[in-house]
Amino acid sequence: QVQLVESGGGLVQAGGSLRLSCAASRSIFRFNAMGWYRQAPGKQRELVASISSGGGTNYVDSVKGRFTISRDSAENTVYLQMNSLKPEDTAVYSCAAKSYASSPWDYWGQGTQVTVSS
Repeated sequence: QVQLVESGGGLVQAGGSLRLSCAASRSIFRFNAMGWYRQAPGKQRELVASISSGGGTNYVDSVKGRFTISRDSAENTVYLQMNSLKPEDTAVYSCAAKSYASSPWDYWGQGTQVTVSS
């Protein structure tokens, strides 16, 4: 049973920073990709950032230049560094992982709340 455990959410003022962590119960290189989703009240869930097993990264346009996804293979952990936060970044952020490129996101964390005050 693969587990993903997020931490690092909280309340921050606009312009501030937070770093989210996602600790996996197995080697992150056994996943094809890992990512961070977010869902704000009344909105659809969106993929914010992802990192492939080869290290390639992708970001949704709204966070490019502000958010950085990275990983620490020794700790089996993926991070999301969020800078210059805006109130519209307020959401529940969830870590996800997929086993194959063509598969859906197989594994999910429980989510962590990020609230950005204006």
